[in-house]
Order: sequence, then C-alpha cells, then structure tokens
Amino acid sequence: MEFPVRVRHSGGMDGERLFCGTALAARIERAEARLIAESSDAARARRGDSVGFARPLAGGVASFAEADSPFNKIAGLGFDGLPDALDEVEQAFAELGAPVQVELAQLADPAVGAFFTGRGYHLESFENVLGRRVGEGVPAEDVRLARDDELETWLAEVADAFAVADTEGVPSHEDFPRQTVIDAMRDMAGVRRYVAEREGEFAGGASFRVTDGIAQFTGAATVPRFRRRGVQTALLRARLAAAAEAGCDVAVVTTQPGSKSQENVQRQGFDLLYARAILVKGVSSTSSSGADSRQAS
Repeated sequence: MEFPVRVRHSGGMDGERLFCGTALAARIERAEARLIAESSDAARARRGDSVGFARPLAGGVASFAEADSPFNKIAGLGFDGLPDALDEVEQAFAELGAPVQVELAQLADPAVGAFFTGRGYHLESFENVLGRRVGEGVPAEDVRLARDDELETWLAEVADAFAVADTEGVPSHEDFPRQTVIDAMRDMAGVRRYVAEREGEFAGGASFRVTDGIAQFTGAATVPRFRRRGVQTALLRARLAAAAEAGCDVAVVTTQPGSKSQENVQRQGFDLLYARAILVKGVSSTSSSGADSRQAS
C-alpha cells in the first residue's frame, strides 16, 4: 500500500506531488504523438515535398520526417490496444532506409511491449518523463520571448550549445548532426521560444508548447561558458509562469535518466512520472526524443 506524500516545492500549486496513473500517462503520450505528427508535417512543408509520413497507429503515431530526424519514431502507443497495421509501417520505414524506433511508456499495457519484442525489437535505452502541477508562476529575470527576427540566431545558438555535451551526470544517448537539430527545432509546431541573457549576451534558449492543457517543455540548452549560473533554472521558471498564464494544469519534460537535466527539473518540483523504453528494430544511427532530453545545464 502506498500513502500520499506532501512536500514543499518551490513555486508549486499546493505542495502535493504529482501522481501519474494510466489516465495521465495516456494524456501525456497523446500530446507527445501530436507534437511528433505536427512537426513531421512541418518538415515536409518546409521542404515542399511529400517524402515521409505521419500516420495514426493504435492511438499513437508513426512518423518519418526526414533522414536522421528525432521525429522518426513510433510514439504514443500502449493505451489503445495492439497496433494492427505494423507490417505496413515497418515497410514504410524500410523503403526510406530507416530503422523502426518505438518509444513505449512504462505505464502502457504490458502486452504491447511483449508484442514488439516478439517481433524482434530490442531495448536500446530509456528516457524519463517528469511532470509537475502548474500553479502561479513568477517570471524569471533576464528571460524573455524570442522575437521573430531572432529565429535564426536562436536556432544557431541553441544547436551549438546542444553540441557541447555537459560533463556532469549520465551522458546523452542522442547524437544528431547540427543541421538536423536546427531543422527539428525549426519544425516544432506551435512552440514558444525563450532567450536567457547574461551580461547582455545570449546565455541559453528554451521552448515549450501547449497541448490540451499540458505544457510540453520541448528543449533547452545553455551556452557552455554560462553553465552553472542558473540559466536552466531561469528558463524553467519562465516557462512555468507562461504555462500558468496559458491555463495549463500540468507541465512535462523528458530527460536522459541520471542526467544534470533531470537534476535541474527535479529541483524545480518536477516528479518522475514514468520511463519510456526505446525499442529498435534495424540499425539505429541516432536516437530519440524531441523533448528536453538534450538539455545542457
């Protein structure tokens, strides 16, 4: 038997830790699937072609955006039965020369995991999904919304910061080419981008979007020379304040297990909700998420 635990969280709604059952997990996974599908469609719109796909699959999505993209995956499954069109999806990935990567929530129906492993998928890694209730937030100093005319600078600065791995914590399992990172961040549908400044310079950038009352924190990075100076904390607080203004009740973020990013968000009151298993069939040259799993603190 588990008993409710109440703790004091900085900036939390009422100090109560966020419990995640299957209903909340399914809601978060649906939001993730929408982000992936809309961003995959945006990649095709940017290129002006129809290469790739984003198709519904058992309550989730199967997506191929472009070569090496973090949006090439199957996600959001496990809460609406077994996929019944997987043969066609696997063939579609094969025709594009891509492995099939599945992100499967720990709280999904166990039968779905057994289904994939029975088809030859192997476990490659894990990622953690953390969340917290959204209460009244206080905007952080030295953080502001990025202007439209700053987009290219924001993309370049954040991509360069991502490229310099943090030396603390468990290293990320992801490795994407710089231009792929820039294109993926450009294609993220409906995001708000933020700039953190120190000494009048660009110190870090972050983004988030709102999906059905969920604030999805979709990436953050700090310029290496400004690390350990509270930039990530400021970016988290700014987005939490914006999430409150947008009427969100939950904020979620994805991190590499045991990473500095996970430590940062837990200090801001995020609880570990569940893990996702990364299952792969074929050769995976890169890896997963379009969320904050490559934060550089």
